[in-house]
Amino acid sequence: MAEAFTLYKLIILYMLDKVDFPLTNSQISEFVLDKGYTDYFKLQQALSELADGGLILKESTHNRTLFHLTEDGKGTIHLFQDKISKPIQDDIDHFLQTKQYDLKNEVSVKADYMKNAGEEYSVRCQVFENHEPLIDLTLSVPTEKEAAAIALNWQKKNQVVYAWLMSQLL
Repeated sequence: MAEAFTLYKLIILYMLDKVDFPLTNSQISEFVLDKGYTDYFKLQQALSELADGGLILKESTHNRTLFHLTEDGKGTIHLFQDKISKPIQDDIDHFLQTKQYDLKNEVSVKADYMKNAGEEYSVRCQVFENHEPLIDLTLSVPTEKEAAAIALNWQKKNQVVYAWLMSQLL
């Protein structure tokens, strides 16, 4: 059992090491659960232990959780990568290769909100490319419901908003 649980952690580290962007909880879950490597609760426990151990960095917003590989995580996966069988490595590589554009696109768009001192909500909407912001927009709205709606709609409509802003400003 302990050996299997270690494998789940190594799979997560391997996935994060193979991409140059963070992965969401749902992206990691999609691969691990679809392949039947473990169940949801064990996967969440593995993610939590990796974060507690400083091997991955957890970044949470209102609507998703992103995971980044730390330097300690990189060192760990490079030391123990051979503990992951070649077929599992091939499964991970194939998953990341076939879905790379969608995975990267999903995490390049960020939106979160928080209550500010004026009893309003600030919504921060961002789009990144190569770890650099293309747009970083903060809006103030009176209610949490509006803030949540903007954050959700930013995920869906960021390209249209960005294109409109550029056409208006250039």
